[in-house]
Amino acid sequence: MEPRNFDGDADRPRSAGATQTGRVLVIGPYLRVRAGGADAQSETHALRDTEARLDEAVGLARAIDLVIADAIVAPVSQIRPATYIGKGKVEEIAGLIKTLEVELVVMDCALSPIQQRNLEKEWHAKVLDRTGLILEIFGRRAKTREGSLQVELAHLNYQRSRLVRSWTHLERQRGGFGFMGGPGETQIEADRRLIQERISKLESELKKVQATRRLHRAGRQRVPYRVVALVGYTNAGKSTLFNRLTRAEVQAADMLFATLDPTLRALNLPHGGKAMLSDTVGFISNLPTQLVAAFRATLEEVLEADVILHVRDISHEDAEAQQSDVDAVLRQLGINPDDSGRIIEVWNKIDRFDPEQREELLNIAARRPEDHPAMLVSAVSGEGIDALLAAIEQRLAAKRTTLDLSIDAADGAGISWLHRNAEVLSKELHDGRFDMTVRVDETKRDIVVSRFDAVPHLPA
Repeated sequence: MEPRNFDGDADRPRSAGATQTGRVLVIGPYLRVRAGGADAQSETHALRDTEARLDEAVGLARAIDLVIADAIVAPVSQIRPATYIGKGKVEEIAGLIKTLEVELVVMDCALSPIQQRNLEKEWHAKVLDRTGLILEIFGRRAKTREGSLQVELAHLNYQRSRLVRSWTHLERQRGGFGFMGGPGETQIEADRRLIQERISKLESELKKVQATRRLHRAGRQRVPYRVVALVGYTNAGKSTLFNRLTRAEVQAADMLFATLDPTLRALNLPHGGKAMLSDTVGFISNLPTQLVAAFRATLEEVLEADVILHVRDISHEDAEAQQSDVDAVLRQLGINPDDSGRIIEVWNKIDRFDPEQREELLNIAARRPEDHPAMLVSAVSGEGIDALLAAIEQRLAAKRTTLDLSIDAADGAGISWLHRNAEVLSKELHDGRFDMTVRVDETKRDIVVSRFDAVPHLPA
């Protein structure tokens, strides 16, 4: 592909926390896709996929205010153990780095420590792979104590794998006590030991975080609030949708990983019920395993959720591939993405389509199986939000029992208990008694039946 001109980046305003790194070259070393056929459509699809991947890599670099000098695709037919890409391509890029006066090269792939070291030697520039870049972004975005702990843990696990004998300071040996000490331990061994000690301490602190979260969840379970979690590819519009549903003011921006720390807010349902809505970190293709492991405490909110909203940017050209990436992470967490009783697919950003395209989308959604519906919404304009709330309420109600009962109006304690432990759907006063219809969790159904002589609700 032709190199793209990013000279205008130098004039773009930079945030207060912008990095001082100089010009950056983004490289997409993608394995050549063998198209199913020789037709132009197959070739176009493969090219568009490559372009989208490179654009995402550029977006990741810009997320930490890096100044992009250029972005190129370097097709790879076979991954080289020493440098990932072929020798000829390494030399070609070395010339480009010198011409553009590049100080940092971002490789949109996972490099081994040896590959990273060799490329830095050949190019005389700092090399950062996809994992390192995402970790840098997370380090910038983490605001809470929990988020910072999780990012630091992921970063240290990554650094531990980078301790290769590639720099002279790692070859020095430190002696023991005084002049009589032996050869001591090498610098690399000391660094590895210090990192391991810090990792152990962080893991211990994160266990306390997990214990605290368990207590919070136990507290919520005592109140009849169900949990609804938002998941989706980064920049799919989760935070904007979260704000629309809860009238909150969580940061929402058109950038990758704008939101990192988890947030919980009350969600008002159409018929007066309430749920807790959880906004989580966005997923991305090739999400580093260190991050999935480190953020497990945060992602437990997803594991415990009664309903999961898979938010998709349906206007994105790579929407299908993004869905597959999110499904892969959900499986990694032990969640079945095909669980129609728990997951609702939300097609966001329909405001970006013209009326004809929107009609086509509606037809596609209408042809989906009844147990796998797709809710079309615009988090920006509010279109489709009422239907989404109704679908959430219906899905939550399917897991609860609706009961009818009559209670003496003077029984204040009993009425108060019902309001605290059940969802009151209707309440009418007749002859000194309240006729009530309530919806309760299965765990409290027997208590309501025995204490209030409740009977199953029969629809009118």
